[in-house]
Parts: sequence; C-alpha cells; structure tokens
Amino acid sequence: MPVLYRTYRPSKWSDVVGQNQVVSALKDAITSKHVAHAYLFSGSRGTGKTSVARIFARALDTKEEDVYEIDAASNRGIDDIRHLREHVSVLPFSSTYKVYIIDEVHMLSKDAWNALLKTLEEPPKHVIFILATTELEKVPETIVSRCQAFFFRRPSRDIVRVHVIEIAKKEGFSLDAGAADLIALLGDGSFRDALGTLEKVIASSPTDSSKKAVIIKRVDVENITGAPKAEIVNSFIEQIITKDADKALATIGKAIESGLSMNLFLTLVLEKMRFILLMQNSASSRTQVQSRTSEDDFVFISAQAGKKLLTVNMLSILLQATIDTSRASIESLPLELAVVAICV
Repeated sequence: MPVLYRTYRPSKWSDVVGQNQVVSALKDAITSKHVAHAYLFSGSRGTGKTSVARIFARALDTKEEDVYEIDAASNRGIDDIRHLREHVSVLPFSSTYKVYIIDEVHMLSKDAWNALLKTLEEPPKHVIFILATTELEKVPETIVSRCQAFFFRRPSRDIVRVHVIEIAKKEGFSLDAGAADLIALLGDGSFRDALGTLEKVIASSPTDSSKKAVIIKRVDVENITGAPKAEIVNSFIEQIITKDADKALATIGKAIESGLSMNLFLTLVLEKMRFILLMQNSASSRTQVQSRTSEDDFVFISAQAGKKLLTVNMLSILLQATIDTSRASIESLPLELAVVAICV
C-alpha cells in the first residue's frame, strides 16, 4: 500500500492542519507583496514544515525546476554551502524566484553556517531561503535574526485524532473512538508518526469484499502496535483505587516483562483515571468521555466512577511519577514508589 503520509501530504493551503497562524501570515505576505528573502520554520517532527515550504513556493508561482530541496543532514559541510552560494547567483529558469528549502538546517557545520550567513546578509533579489529545523536552539542567533521565524505547534491530540479518522475513512476503514484516540496518542504530536501507525494498522487489517468500511477497534491497534492492552491498564487502576499494593506491584512486573514503556503505560493509566475523576464529579462530562473511549472502556470507567473511590491525591502522586520516570535510571521505580505511597 502507498505511504499514507506522502499520499495525504498537504498540497494546498486548505490541506494544512493545525498551523493556522503560519498559513495566515504567509498568505498575507504574498497578497501584500511583502515576501522576505529568508524564512525559518521550526517545530517538532511531522508538523508540516517542509509541506508548508513547498506550498509557499508554489503560491509564489515558482515552477518545479526553480525549487531546490537540500537535506542539511547529508550536505552539511562548507563545500556544500559554497556550491550553494555559487548556484544562487544564477537566475531562475522560468520563475520570479528560486526557492531553496534547507531541511534539518541545524545539522550544518560551524564553517557552513558562516558561509550561509554571508549569503543571507546579501541575498540576490530572485532568491528565497526557507530553513527548516526541529532543533531551533542549535541555529545560530546571527542566522535567526536574518530570517522571518515561524514556529510550528505540535497539533493537539484531538486534531490528530480527527485527522487519522478522516484518512482512515478515505482508505475504506472506520476507527472506533478508542482506536483513533490511541493512534493519536502514539503519534505524540506528529502527523507523520500518527499516519505511520495508522498505515501499520491498516496493513494488518482485513479488507471487506462488499466494500463496506472495515471497523478497526482499539484492541486491534493494541495488538498490532504492542501498546499496553486495556486489560492490564484497567487491572492496575482497579488495584490502585482499592489500594491493593501487592497486586498493583505485580501488574507493574508483568508490564516490564512484556517490554512496555513505563511512560506510555503511565500516560494511559492517568488518562483513564482522569476520565474516572471527571465522571465521578461531573455528570456533564459523560458525553466527552464517551466520545474518546471504546465501548468496553466506557463501561469500565463508568463502573469505577460509580464507586467514588478515586481521590485527587492518588492522581497527584501518579502525575509526579510520570515526571520522575523520564529521568529515572530504573524506569519502573517512580511508579513502584507511587504505588507504595498510595496503598500503604
């Protein structure tokens, strides 16, 4: 099957999702004819930096032969930039501008930065640079100051969730609420990673000869991606709520043996416990929670909320464990300490 991220890569302004502030500013620049000679697009991976750069180039009516994409990760030396400097002085083939899109620009060497800076200080009128980076802090301030800088926000989980539902539908599949939410979570704020997960799930799912949309459930995503299964998450939550330290610690042991990430496990636990807390204290939250969970999970959450045993202190201790897990030399220790603090 085709690579979903490439198949559904944005090709016009209206396709760009979650970057309204960037799109609006770039469109206004073209309309007002205040186009800068250099732009710097920063933000985490899979947020649309390169796609927007290409759309911007097309919106400037720059033909394909006058758009140059350079991967700084493999063209990072001073000789590469010197070659670029020689090339920029040549007029465009058939466009008003030559557009240079330099991806992963933070990978350039110190000498290459110095050479590029000279070009940015006195660029030819027919040249536009678009520098893209996932690590803005590694870009010299002298370069940043000569560019119009735009930050690409990580899309919210809701935005990614809606996006994967739409793409799945176009591919002939229907995601239930739990499946869509888990794929969005695994995407970790990256459209590219979320669609990569969706692609893996679709590739492992049967097709329907009747051409009806095949329904993909959360358990299917769990089985294919190796994400923590709802059963182990639910068991752990129930053990925490009833303060059964022995069983809760044993469940953590099972999670470790299964090779589960403690960060992901804790995220799923906290999210479900948050839903329990909401339903335990707010009847109006029922619709919101139901729209984000599978039928089985909603039944579990409703049942736990009905017991009214979950406390704010439990969630606070587990939330601190999440923070500590990222820097712990023993990944499971913060969660084990949290279990003891809650249950004993």
